[in-house]
Order: sequence, then C-alpha cells, then structure tokens
Amino acid sequence: MADSFIHPDFLLQNATARRLYHEVAAEQPIIDYHCHLSPKDIAADRRFKNLFEIWLEGDHYKWRAMRANGIPESLITGDASPKEKYLAWAKTVPMTYRNPLYHWTHLELARYFDIHDLLDEDTAESIWDLGNARLAEPDFNVTGIFQKMKVEVVCTTDDPTDSLEFHQASRHLPTKVLPTFRPDKGMAIQDVTAWNEWVDLLATRAETTINDWSDFLNALKKRHDFFHELGGRLSDHGLSFCPALPASEIELRAIFTKARIGIAVSATEAEQFAAAILVQVARWNHARGWTFQLHLGALRNVNSRKLALLGRDTGFDTIGDWNHAERLAWVFDQLERDDELPRTILYNLNPKDNYVFGAMIGNFNDGSIAGKIQFGSGWWFLDQKEGMELQINALSHLGLLSHFVGMLTDSRSFLSYPRHEYFRRILCNLLGADVEAGLVPNDFKRLSDYVERICYRNAKEYFQF
Repeated sequence: MADSFIHPDFLLQNATARRLYHEVAAEQPIIDYHCHLSPKDIAADRRFKNLFEIWLEGDHYKWRAMRANGIPESLITGDASPKEKYLAWAKTVPMTYRNPLYHWTHLELARYFDIHDLLDEDTAESIWDLGNARLAEPDFNVTGIFQKMKVEVVCTTDDPTDSLEFHQASRHLPTKVLPTFRPDKGMAIQDVTAWNEWVDLLATRAETTINDWSDFLNALKKRHDFFHELGGRLSDHGLSFCPALPASEIELRAIFTKARIGIAVSATEAEQFAAAILVQVARWNHARGWTFQLHLGALRNVNSRKLALLGRDTGFDTIGDWNHAERLAWVFDQLERDDELPRTILYNLNPKDNYVFGAMIGNFNDGSIAGKIQFGSGWWFLDQKEGMELQINALSHLGLLSHFVGMLTDSRSFLSYPRHEYFRRILCNLLGADVEAGLVPNDFKRLSDYVERICYRNAKEYFQF
C-alpha cells in the first residue's frame, strides 16, 4: 500500500538507497547466525494459536515498554488471558514513537500478516481477528515462516549440557538448524551450588565422571565435539566483561577442587577459572574452524525483587559500564601467541565502546581470511536505527565494512526476521547518502557487491556451515 506507514521506500531517503535496497538487498536470503529461538518449537514445527503466543510470549523488549506505559504485571507476565495481554500491548504501541518497537511492530504486521493498519486501541480488535485468521492458515507454522522469510540457516543458543535432541529432529527441514555452544554456566563458578549442579549434569551428558580439573575439561571437550557432529560451528559467551586473569595449572586444579567440595571461591579465583575456560574453548574453536562470539557489557538482573518474582530474562537487565580494552587484548594475545586465535566476533552493549571494539579487531586480523576478527552488529539495546548506524560508522572508519558479516536477530520470537530488512534498509540508506554527498563513488556495480556481501554472502563464506 503506497500510503501505508510501512511503504516500499520506508527508511530509504535518497534515490541511490532505494535502488540498492529494491534491486539488491531485498532479495538476499537470511543467515541467522545468532538467535534464541526454541529448538523444541522448531522441531515440532509449532503453530501458534493467537497473536499473543507468537508476538508477546517471552518478548522482554515489549514487556519493558508495557511496564513503562503503566501496564500492570498481570497483563504482561501474569495470569491475564492472552487477548487481555494483547490488548494491553495494543494500548502501548502508540506510545512507542521513536522506539524501534514501533517500527518492528508494523514491519511484522505487514510482512507476516499483510496488515497495514496502525495498531492502537481502535484497531486492536480487527487486527486480532485478522492476525488469528492468518495464523490458522496451513502455511503459518515454523517451516512456513522460515521459507517465507528466506531463512537458510538458524543458529540457536545452547548449553553444553543440552541433549540437542531437537536439533537432531530438525535435520529434515529445508532450513539448517544448528546448535551454538554457550558454556556460560560452566564458567560461573562464583555460585558454587548452582555450578556443582551444572557440573553433575555435564558429567551425565558426557557419560563420564568429573572429579578434577582435567576431568572437567575432558567432559566439556566431549560436548564440544558432539556439537560439531551436529553441525555446530560457533561458540557464544555472554559475559559482563572478558575474564583476563592468568592462572597456572596447579592454581586451576586447586580452584576446581575447592569449588567442587562446595567451598566458595574468591572473585580473583572466579575470574581466573572463567578466563581459563574461555581461552580453552577458543583454542578448540580454532582447531575445528569454528567462530568465537563474545557478547560483552550486560549488567544482568539489577532488580532483585522482580528477579525473585519473575525469574531471569524478564526485562530487568541493562547496559553495564566496564573497561574492555586491556582485557580483550590479553585474551586475544594469549591465543595469537600460539597462532590459535579463531574467527571472532565482538559485540558491545555500551555505545561508548564502539571505537574500542572497532579498533581492537584491527590488531588481530592476520591476513589468513578477510575479516577474521569482526565488530558485530548492534546488539540488544543497540539493535535499533541509531545503534546500527553508530556501529556501521565505527566499523567503516576503523576497519573494512565490506567484510562485515551483517545482521542477526538475537531474538526469541519467530516474528523477528524483519529486523534483517530493517538493517538492510538502514545500510542502503547510509551508503546512498554517502553517494549523493560525493563521499563514495557512484559505482552501482561495486555498491551492489558491497550490499550483497554484507547482507548475505560474507556470512555464508565466513561461517562455512
């Protein structure tokens, strides 16, 4: 619809941008190399009963906005009916101007449901009915969503103790569904009770006993091998900061033994232990040709009352404020000295670190492959228009945008794939503006190659799925 809010030239503010998007970017397939989709839902080829289930279930981005709009928790994560929660969201949407949720909401309505009305209290009932009718159609299952959005690869985020049974059950799907190795719980030794429970589960999954530091590493390596057998090609590490304290083998054995018998470890010991695991996983990644992802900067669960009431991942995490440069340099140098630094992607959560991360990657590219060390796309609080533009600009000024592996969803929602479109429109608009300002040559063939690379081809070549 030419007069709709999400019109064909949405976000495309110049002629070059429009041509780049419509002729090149729009048609590229999607490689979603980092997300939090449910492997169980994928394997079951889940169908969704209503707009609440597919749109609001587990989406803490929306939950935060609803709380800010004065919506009571009963209508967010509480015991209200699905429709009541949806109507509370519809009431919130008009209040989200200039928040990315307003754009994402209407992109999702347009792309999945062909609904171009603006969602508010007046349109809520009709959109509920139209959306639910669309959900009842035969092609509106997980497989249909992937095919509609041209998703070639999905990489979920998985604990080493996960059985990966749902990945095995998804092997028949036209979209590749691959696990990502995320050993954060194994590094979190500061909570010795939770950590010991996790180690016991690791021993069960690895079909071994874990009595000492060597046993622990061997069990973790067995799971890394198992992930590789099922197509896993990435590890991921969600950390406040990069642990970077050295420890000898004797010290690590002592730390492990102390924690294994339930004695609390010091902050220094916890960081030494985490750093050793991080470096070891990176070495395994290098040997296997995997990619090493570091998501840095989140300050999690800052609202202790809400944590006790609602649990984790419910919308009470925030941007942290650490100094990352020296720690990153230490970890990378440990690996580089032995020529064991794998393909690596850095993601920051605080925009003040854009230039720190953008400059750091240049110290460890070694010419073995183009863009070996990547400054990742705007993440979490930064995966919005300004955050994406700041990341693209920092990478462009300090490195080579041409080798960037592009966007990911980092989402729990199957309706999040228009975020790739959002990124692609923003990218094309920036390049088009530079052309029209005389900052970049008006060479459409070369620009087309840039756009195709960043939207699709770089990721396809880089991850080697």
